[in-house]
Amino acid sequence: MTSLMIQGTSSGAGKSTLVTALCRIFSDKGYSVAPFKSQNMSNFAYKTIDFEISRAQAIQAVGARCEITPDLNPIMLKPVGNYYSEVFLEGKKFKRMHAKDYYSKFVKGQGLKTAIKSLKNLEKNHDLVILEGAGSPAEINLDKFDIANMKMAEKVNSPVLLITDIDRGGSFASLVGTLSLLDKKYQKLVKGFIFNKFRGDEKILKPGFRKIKEKTKKPVLGTIPMFDFDIPEEDSLNAKPKDFVWNKKNLEKIDIEIDKLSKLVYKHLNFKEIERLLK
Repeated sequence: MTSLMIQGTSSGAGKSTLVTALCRIFSDKGYSVAPFKSQNMSNFAYKTIDFEISRAQAIQAVGARCEITPDLNPIMLKPVGNYYSEVFLEGKKFKRMHAKDYYSKFVKGQGLKTAIKSLKNLEKNHDLVILEGAGSPAEINLDKFDIANMKMAEKVNSPVLLITDIDRGGSFASLVGTLSLLDKKYQKLVKGFIFNKFRGDEKILKPGFRKIKEKTKKPVLGTIPMFDFDIPEEDSLNAKPKDFVWNKKNLEKIDIEIDKLSKLVYKHLNFKEIERLLK
């Protein structure tokens, strides 16, 4: 078993979309692959009679062509206002918790144990697990409570790729700043950068790529262009997700969109280098 983790410089950087594409690419290459996000805050869920997880991980599972199980997203938080969330644990409603109690009483104990257990289950059953981070790994005020980013990468010694949304601006500073705020033991796990949602001629970015490598000793592994696709979004920054009905027609449509997305991503990433990281 091996693993790869995608983290971002911010919410909405493109982590979920990139994981979806990578799941399909590696599935096409013959890997038994599964997505994983230890903790996800979302009001959009995939529900069955038996369990409920974030919709994003269910869609990533479609990309991976793997079974949708609670292990893909062992902790889901549904915000209900006034700093309270409904906490779902291993697909089941656990309890309503205030953010203060969640961080001080739950995360580092039961939360972390549950996340590691689910990740180990996926490791046993798949060649490759593609982990998705949450928000940014450089939220230094919450670092000791963060079980969705570098701590999880450390648990499985996973290489980390850091993605940034260049359409928002400030991407070079975001990448360098994010890396510099990580502990040195975590900086070593970050193996490269990916720029997302680029418009224009990539040649104008080359001087910046050279400069960022000089400063960080990490390469840029690809630039993904702005691309319209019809896959339900997460309820993250600037996104306006729509409800989604899990019927055969919609799943076939999503499958086609994931194929288009994966082909685009494959074309614009340095996959030889990414596969080398997994060896």
